[in-house]
Amino acid sequence: MKIRLILNFILFSITPLVLIAQDPVKTTNDFVNEDFSYFLANVSYINDNVFMGRRDSIAAPYLFPSIGYYNKSGFFADASLSFLTGSEANRVDLILLSAGYNFNSNNFSGGISGTAYFFSDESYNVMSSVLGDLTGTISYDFQVVEATFSLSSYFNDGSSTDIITGLMLDRTFYAINKNLMINPNISLYAGTQNFYEQYYRSSRLGNRKGNGMGNSGSGTAQPNTINIDEVQKFKVLNIELAIPLHYNYRHFFFSFYPMMAFPQSSATIINEDTIIEEDLKPVFYWSVGISYWFKS
Repeated sequence: MKIRLILNFILFSITPLVLIAQDPVKTTNDFVNEDFSYFLANVSYINDNVFMGRRDSIAAPYLFPSIGYYNKSGFFADASLSFLTGSEANRVDLILLSAGYNFNSNNFSGGISGTAYFFSDESYNVMSSVLGDLTGTISYDFQVVEATFSLSSYFNDGSSTDIITGLMLDRTFYAINKNLMINPNISLYAGTQNFYEQYYRSSRLGNRKGNGMGNSGSGTAQPNTINIDEVQKFKVLNIELAIPLHYNYRHFFFSFYPMMAFPQSSATIINEDTIIEEDLKPVFYWSVGISYWFKS
């Protein structure tokens, strides 16, 4: 089904903002693969920005509206704004522009997308050094379980490109005349961590971007020599459990994503004469959203 293809693609691509785009095509009895093009408007909220189980010490809750166009051929384009709603600041922290292509053929489905990231200079998002990504996914439905493999390249500002792979196993259950979809899944991610080193250099250890965020009080972030050991070594980064819930009502689509991340491969952070062993802990985070679709 088209809905399954889009949901698998979202779980692996773009950003941790897992509700940026949905496919809410509906009939009274089932989610079906209608042969038409449509627009999709969405408003979602995520309580904290988490990427590969990593997050900033300051929570980064986002409210993000988005608008997308999905052509019946499989091509799509999407744009979104991410408003930081925490007590520390209220601003547009991130703008995303995405485009790509999805396909569905018998038990196989997949897609490819490219996304451009435009972060605020003051952002402390753990992905704030990322300029863009290119992501591909391929899925096969074994009936008992569906397996999805992803491969992503993350292009960082001032550091090498990261390669991150993912494997997700999921199963779909329906209820309420098939209008409620429950999609428990487990995901494993592995890759490099150049993005994380850049984040530590610019944000985590006091080098906050923008005015008033640094430790010097001068309004300008002071440079700090920070390195993370083996950032270019391919390692298991995160194991994640999720039970997404999706409900269709006519042209509306409601979603709730509870997620539990178990970050792996703690970083060894070298800061001048100090060596710090990162203490990674499991993190629970969630997102809710509402979408409205209409034919083009």
